Amino acid sequence: MIEPLELTAIPPEDEALRADVRAFLADTLDGLEPDERARSWMGFDAAFSRQLAARGWLGMTLPREHGGAARGHFARFVLSEELLGAGAPVSAHWIADRQSAPLILKYGTPGQRDFYLPRICRADAFFCIGMSEPGSGSDLASIRSRAAPVAGGWRLNGSKVWTTNAHRSHYMIALVRTSGSPEDRHQGLSQLIVDLSLPGVSIRPIEDLAGDSHFSEVFFDNVELADDALIGAEGAGWAQVNAELAFERSGPERLYSSIALLECWLTHCRTVSHDASDRVALGSILSHMAVLRAMSLAVAGKLAAGGSPATEAALVKDLGTELEQALPRLIGDALGRRPDMPPPLPLLRTLAYLEQVSPTFSLRGGTREILRGIIARGLGLR
Repeated sequence: MIEPLELTAIPPEDEALRADVRAFLADTLDGLEPDERARSWMGFDAAFSRQLAARGWLGMTLPREHGGAARGHFARFVLSEELLGAGAPVSAHWIADRQSAPLILKYGTPGQRDFYLPRICRADAFFCIGMSEPGSGSDLASIRSRAAPVAGGWRLNGSKVWTTNAHRSHYMIALVRTSGSPEDRHQGLSQLIVDLSLPGVSIRPIEDLAGDSHFSEVFFDNVELADDALIGAEGAGWAQVNAELAFERSGPERLYSSIALLECWLTHCRTVSHDASDRVALGSILSHMAVLRAMSLAVAGKLAAGGSPATEAALVKDLGTELEQALPRLIGDALGRRPDMPPPLPLLRTLAYLEQVSPTFSLRGGTREILRGIIARGLGLR
């Protein structure tokens, strides 16, 4: 059974970071339209990521000897909350900073840490994660991509799909089979760092309903990897990837994907007369958001204490994406109740964008069904 989440407060020294970040973002993002802000952690801007790196705001939890700031999880929580709340385009560095770097720090060799971590902190190395495969979906244990041991390293064949920013990234951390067969499920899986510029790697972007190309299919045709491509122990990939997913699921990004729409709607409400139904809708949204933020902070507290709150992170992610997906419907309904007060075009564009992409919120980071299975196991129900 999991222990109850405890209410957690951000320490004053970490909360003090908020003012500097907020001032920087107010200046840097001035004039950015709300529908652009709604893309936020899917918005790719390498130059912006390097501006953050120059201020020491990438790799905040990494040791100084690897280029990090040696800050805690709460400092990164404050930074993430401000970036996402402002709708900053963080997609370029997001995966590398959030999960690839902690994974390499925990499981990587000294050579891997020395090579990759300073580059991540400088925003010179962007990562994607290779988990899902055609025909496998969220059932990672059934993947078929295989890395066979050869003299001096590995030969990789297979494919990945729904890989965020693969066509813009330098490296992929891929979960592949290094022994056994798909029927062996969790056994025989390993994680490899794949340089995406290598011969035999081909990448095909996938355009989504909104016209953006965040995702890609990635194909490996006899890709030759060196021995040091392996992260951690051979065959230990399943345990490692679950630790990695705890980092992916635990942050405030699972609450704020629709925040630009909420702020845009509130601005509209302040300029027109509003009725009781608007106040009821806003009260429901904010009460849910306050509870989920407290839960997310509690997960950050467990990480700060050295725990691995996989079940708790899955719970926050599942509930958080429910709220993110509900926001466009709730706000759309509120606008529909006032046909005599047509909303401004920026609000309509933001609403239209999020109505198109919000179904994906419960897919990324693990589908709702997978997450609820994890939660059930954590509660001893299966």
